Amino acid sequence: MSDWGPVFVAVVLFILLTPGLLIQVPGKSKAIEFGNFQTSGVSILVHSIIYFALICILLLAIGIHMYVGS
Repeated sequence: MSDWGPVFVAVVLFILLTPGLLIQVPGKSKAIEFGNFQTSGVSILVHSIIYFALICILLLAIGIHMYVGS
């Protein structure tokens, strides 16, 4: 059996935290902008830190596991 939990969590967080796709923190004109499809270096840094923190919490502290197969 293979553990697909880390792969699933990483892919979902990557999609949700892509700067400019759903939200952008900080935005170009406001603190938070939604769906503007733009990005900046600062927002890439902020989203990377949030991504790293959530990955650590979900995989190391909580320990999400998903076993697929027989």
